[in-house]
Amino acid sequence: MLLRTEKLTKFFGTHCALSGFDAEIDRETIVGFVGPNGAGKTTAMRIISTLMLPSSGEVWINDLPVGKHIAETRKAIGFVPDYFGVYNAISSREYLEYYADINKIPTEGREKLISDMLELVNLSDKIDANVNTLSRGMKQRLCLARCLLHDPQLLILDEPASGLDPQARADLKYILRALREQGKAVLISSHILPELGEFCDKVIILNKGVKVADGTIEEIDSRIGEKARITYTLLADSDFETAAAVAREFSQTGEIIRDGMTLEIEFSGDDAAVSELTRRMILSGVNVTKVDKTRRTLEQVFLEVIDNDK
Repeated sequence: MLLRTEKLTKFFGTHCALSGFDAEIDRETIVGFVGPNGAGKTTAMRIISTLMLPSSGEVWINDLPVGKHIAETRKAIGFVPDYFGVYNAISSREYLEYYADINKIPTEGREKLISDMLELVNLSDKIDANVNTLSRGMKQRLCLARCLLHDPQLLILDEPASGLDPQARADLKYILRALREQGKAVLISSHILPELGEFCDKVIILNKGVKVADGTIEEIDSRIGEKARITYTLLADSDFETAAAVAREFSQTGEIIRDGMTLEIEFSGDDAAVSELTRRMILSGVNVTKVDKTRRTLEQVFLEVIDNDK
């Protein structure tokens, strides 16, 4: 386990911003961190990043308690805050050189490292450009390159897509997938839930400082009792009565609706159960030409979880 937190709690005066937060993140995993404004996401990220002390609780990175090994664990973390600045009148190369010095990265091989980081974030052609001439999306990618210089194992990104145009967000998703393939873990918060749901392996949902859900979108969806929708496209009118009768044999089946040549079935079973349902239909002589399984989006699941937590 790369990251583990236990009962993280943070008070600001009498206000509890984070209460008993437990989480685990493995390598090669992208975790979406979502919640309403003021839910405690940034507080949790800053504590994990060693930028803020908890009121109580503990964080472990590579099984080391962060509170007792701050210098060592910081080497494993790359943090991109929700807002960052760039220095005036310097180039992208000079910006990364400066942070390479801060991170005590040896000068030997540094030029190639900077070149590789800029290539990763698709800024190779901006290596000598003044940072003030870069777009917001380019600056965001430059900041990502900065936090990757020391080769961290865990990236913590607080609203990195805020204010980015669709192309810049697409670039960011591509980069994050590439980093996961390199074995890194990513904890990312964002309010752009539809896109976050596209590439996250799991999500953690906070509300009022408390974790209210944790897992894949499908797992959370199943726990709150929502059924998936299975859509069967059938060949002939005569197939529908048989297909519906087979579906009703399953306890996981809910509402069944015909729409043209498709049969939509609410179904709470897992993939194995869907496979068995389809197999029985075919064995019963139903001519199935297409099967689609649709679950709710992250945004829909998030709204349901938050609504249930009121």
